[in-house]
Amino acid sequence: MLFAKLAQYFEKLEETSSRLALIDILAQLFKQVKASEIAQVCYLLQGRVAPFYQPLEIGMAEKSVAAAMARAYGLEREQVLKEYGKVGDLGKVAEKLAKESRIKNQELRVEEVFNTLTEIAKFTGEGTVEKKIAMLSGLLQKMDGVSAKHLVRIPLGTSRLGIGDPTILDGFSKAKLGDRSKRPLLEGAYNRVSDLGLIGETLWNKGLKGVQGLSVTVGRPIRSELAERLPTAEKVIEKLGKVNAQRKLDGFRVQIHLDRTGSSLRAPKGRGNLKKEKDRHVANAPRDDGVVVRLFSRNLEETTPMFPEIVDGAVKQIKVKSAILDAEAIGFNPNSDEFLPFQETTQRRRKYGIEEMAKKIPLKAFVFDILYKNGKSLIDEPLEKRLEILKETLGEGETLMAEYGEMVDDALRLQTLLDDAISKGLEGLVVKRPDSKYEAGARNFNWVKLKRHSAGPPAGGLKDTIDCVILGYVFGRGKRATFGAGALLVGVYDDKKDEFVTVSKIGTGLTDEEWREIHKRADKIKVDKKPARVNSILTPSVWIAPEIVIEVLADEITRSPVHTAGKEESEPGFALRFPRLIKFREADTKAEDATTVKELIEMYKNQFIGKK
Repeated sequence: MLFAKLAQYFEKLEETSSRLALIDILAQLFKQVKASEIAQVCYLLQGRVAPFYQPLEIGMAEKSVAAAMARAYGLEREQVLKEYGKVGDLGKVAEKLAKESRIKNQELRVEEVFNTLTEIAKFTGEGTVEKKIAMLSGLLQKMDGVSAKHLVRIPLGTSRLGIGDPTILDGFSKAKLGDRSKRPLLEGAYNRVSDLGLIGETLWNKGLKGVQGLSVTVGRPIRSELAERLPTAEKVIEKLGKVNAQRKLDGFRVQIHLDRTGSSLRAPKGRGNLKKEKDRHVANAPRDDGVVVRLFSRNLEETTPMFPEIVDGAVKQIKVKSAILDAEAIGFNPNSDEFLPFQETTQRRRKYGIEEMAKKIPLKAFVFDILYKNGKSLIDEPLEKRLEILKETLGEGETLMAEYGEMVDDALRLQTLLDDAISKGLEGLVVKRPDSKYEAGARNFNWVKLKRHSAGPPAGGLKDTIDCVILGYVFGRGKRATFGAGALLVGVYDDKKDEFVTVSKIGTGLTDEEWREIHKRADKIKVDKKPARVNSILTPSVWIAPEIVIEVLADEITRSPVHTAGKEESEPGFALRFPRLIKFREADTKAEDATTVKELIEMYKNQFIGKK
């Protein structure tokens, strides 16, 4: 496929405001893509040159991209930046300059562009910036305006196509399997392998049966299982019966992959045209002892370099050939024997000054599940058996701490455990069905959260917080005019429709500095019109891509005709009354991990339970 043709499809995707139209456009595109190209097209749709878990970033800032554009179009970089200041989108600037330069499109193929971008991403060492500028400039000199617009957005991470993973999977299903009904089967495999390119390539080459045969592999993260909510200990026991109660730690998810066999050391032979599925993933270089440990966040980002003590702890304490463990990392003060607040723990997510911060804020990783051991996936085993295997696998040590939980079938005992967890500064509990499988990427009542807000104020206030996605902002007035943003339009995620629906406007709970930070972060992802996956009656001053997740507490959930969360033709939607921001969620929280409409409706039904 020619890159110019792919860029035309990008143009159509960007212009549509309907998710169903997005699926149709993707299906049309995929029908024209060869098996050897499908993985590359998938990654480019995601604005990448590799799956999210591979630490391969193109790594070009605005000034570097502007320098490449200036070189391609015979201008000074300052001229490009000046135009960027007017337009606010280097992609549109590239389109304009390419048309003015009357560059003749040289019909580059997708594979050529993809391989060049991959080469740019792999440059390291002295002269890296100059090499990247030269190669990107070389591509721009061969492209028409529309192609140039979408090309420069890729290294900047501003593709603005508004496509979620489920939408791409819908496109796969419609293009290759006739309609969207098989999407859940593709999604199940995706949750195990976390690689849309691999799903596409396998579907094109081996069909649906091949996709369903994709299995868990060390070195490739599994999408995290998520929890539902119930308001009280009594409701948990009433609905689930006997449960395993584990403490809910307010840190960040860490999936630990360990390999002593060398099988995860193979490098890919050429992304998007791989002969063997096992060659798909890349592992870190082995340590001196030959052991490879890789750590992944909840949103599939590799975090191995950030947490050296967890890597060392894994090598010392996991005494098997290969394993995947699910854990939560949290800062710990050994002098006071106390857990550190989330705001302190999150300082460990950094790319620089790692050793110094590791001494200042040491981490403990509380391991609560095992998903793979010695070449065998364990996700289909019941939780009770997985915990027994974990006990056999995890040795004693001071970094990886076992969180086996306690089997409970009494509401009073469950409440006691909740109170004890809260007294130690933790969020609460996660209770799990002992007979449940590990359902990668799923959110259901196999896991249930009981959090600190379950105690709730006696006269009002929801029993739990809500994770909302910022969809746009309203210009500030008076003092807030200096901040740019004065109120936030926020929503929750409708996982059935793969769209974000509004639930509130928020104007309280933020400090002056947080308002400035909102404006700064939002302007990097602002878009010209309502994103295709946003369902909103209200129109903010500025729309932004649904990426920033915040934790919100409100007095209650009410019905509202102006909000679209759970709205039906004859029924109003749901809205938050007196919402206030509690904190920004950790960077590894994807927008699709926000509170769902289903959860919101359950909270609406349960909000008055236990209140007088």
